[in-house]
Amino acid sequence: MNISELNDWLISKNQQPLIMGILNVTPDSFTDGGKFLDPTNAVNHAMDMIANGADIIDIGGESTRPFSDPVSEKEELTRVLSVIERLRKKTDTVISIDTTKSSVADRACNAGADLINDISGLLFDNRMIDILKKYDCPVVLMHIMGNPKTMQENPSYKNVLFDISSHLSERASFAIKNGVKECNIILDPGIGFGKTIENNFTIINNIDQFVKLGYPILFGASRKSFIGKTLDVDENNRIEGTITSNIIAFERGCKIFRVHDIKETKRALIIANKIFNSNGLNT
Repeated sequence: MNISELNDWLISKNQQPLIMGILNVTPDSFTDGGKFLDPTNAVNHAMDMIANGADIIDIGGESTRPFSDPVSEKEELTRVLSVIERLRKKTDTVISIDTTKSSVADRACNAGADLINDISGLLFDNRMIDILKKYDCPVVLMHIMGNPKTMQENPSYKNVLFDISSHLSERASFAIKNGVKECNIILDPGIGFGKTIENNFTIINNIDQFVKLGYPILFGASRKSFIGKTLDVDENNRIEGTITSNIIAFERGCKIFRVHDIKETKRALIIANKIFNSNGLNT
């Protein structure tokens, strides 16, 4: 999928599910830290994900795992720019830059990124809104409690569904009031970002409440710790929990799935889509 096709998808009333492939060019991300620091390895992995069905490649140069420390603008740019430039020469597939820094988003979009994925929902850097207007690009606005360093210390909510829904609605309204097109907004409830294990299960089971806000919902549960702790397995053995979470979220209206395991997720979504759209009238 290229950016023109994504723009058409964003205004479509019949949105087929999309897969966002995760490409962490960091030494410390929770599941693939250090694997793709070399730009050649990173680009090759991105091309493999595209071949396996990824519609979007989400490139991040700063780990946002729980208790992680931030990195400098210079370090983040060093990690992501070369990968974006090299990947753009090989494919027109949509490239997303996963960052909360306006300067990184600016340089990334100038190098060929098409979409900004901001886990802070435009709260960490007040210049991010200017970059969105400059490039007129889609944006993912995510819910997070606190920041990656502190978000899992003691997350608590009065009403987890209402609190997150209200926050996302406010962030979308803020973006629109400041010049972002409504059709460019994607929302993400932020599985694992300042949530307890039970919070995550509640969000997934009721994710249709966020769909009702009227924007495409991005769902990112891939290999996360709530799966690992529930099943008592490490990051490399969470595919069943990931796919189950994705299928339930899909059935409840989610449209974009941010995952590590592209081929398996793609196949699962194809079958789920067939099932959900079968009414038995032609059999």
